Amino acid sequence: MDLRRVLVLGGARSGKSTFAERLAAECGAPVLYVATATASDDEMAQRIAEHQRRRPAAWRTLESPSALGQPIALALGDARTVLVEDLTLLLNNLMLDGSADQAEALAKAEVDALQALTTHLIVVSNEVGMGVVPPSPLGRTFRDSLGRLNQHAASQLNEVYVLFAGLPLRLK
Repeated sequence: MDLRRVLVLGGARSGKSTFAERLAAECGAPVLYVATATASDDEMAQRIAEHQRRRPAAWRTLESPSALGQPIALALGDARTVLVEDLTLLLNNLMLDGSADQAEALAKAEVDALQALTTHLIVVSNEVGMGVVPPSPLGRTFRDSLGRLNQHAASQLNEVYVLFAGLPLRLK
């Protein structure tokens, strides 16, 4: 069986999560959904709740805001497919705990650790380099770090899609 290794990129409300969830369902159950989001405010809690409602009840969820490899290995069980949602928030969470350079290196190491999985793998991330230039140095640092992290993930995975207006475009 050929394992699918997929990166799904897109902007805000581009349809990337729905597309990634559809790919995970196609790859087959059991699915382990790895959530990197934290409910830091009411609006984020609502976004998380919407994602939870949309997922099939049979999917297991692992909440892991700042690590992927080891937590997934410990929670994997009989999962056939792993869906990581998403690298954007993983990098954000790591940046809150340390320097941008350190956070980027740690996030890249977590992407590398995913290569050890013997499951289908779908990874979601935001494409933030096509919008306006962030007004603050921290915003520009985050945008640049995420761009490099996405490039790293794309080099590690066999399939890469970008979504625009809910429509997937296969890049690799």
